[in-house]
Amino acid sequence: MISLSSPVRTRAQDWHAGAKLAALALATTALFLLPGLWVQIVALAVVLGLYALPGRDFLIHGLRHLRILWPFAVLLLVWHAWIGELALGAHIALRIVNVVALANLVTMTTTLSALSDVVHRLFSPLRRLGLPVGILEAAIPLVIRFVPTLIGKARALMQAWRARSHRRANWNIVLPLALLALDDADHLAEALRARGGISPQGED
Repeated sequence: MISLSSPVRTRAQDWHAGAKLAALALATTALFLLPGLWVQIVALAVVLGLYALPGRDFLIHGLRHLRILWPFAVLLLVWHAWIGELALGAHIALRIVNVVALANLVTMTTTLSALSDVVHRLFSPLRRLGLPVGILEAAIPLVIRFVPTLIGKARALMQAWRARSHRRANWNIVLPLALLALDDADHLAEALRARGGISPQGED
């Protein structure tokens, strides 16, 4: 498994993880509440500026993580252009790109352990009520770690397909990718069992 954290050191990595998550929540809420296409365009310019501030390497590394968004954005634009609502499609696509880009910026500048600590503190009231929050506390960082791993394996499968066929991969890699994901999940389950499993209440 790999982490989404950036190899480029920035000042934001010294900021408190809770503060960054709170700022992300406020910015995301604002992007959904504020109307107008220009709001999303200005927000995109600001987000790109934040990515560019630490330097070229950080910008390239961050944009590489966001490449998976472009097919969805293009699909939204094509569909809304087809139904005659291109402006609405652009608004929705930009909003999605902005929100995911901001979330990616937080994960790039925050260690997984720091994010896990924030989640642990947020779930403390639920833990006192006796709710099984330990499983959620374990699941959230696992999802963050496995997403880039699965994306990397999907790219490797697509490259292997292109090396053997002139046709596009399309849905042909879905089954092998699903089998790889299940295999990873099986190995992870074995590793967790070897370490005593996950406490339903989480550790205090």
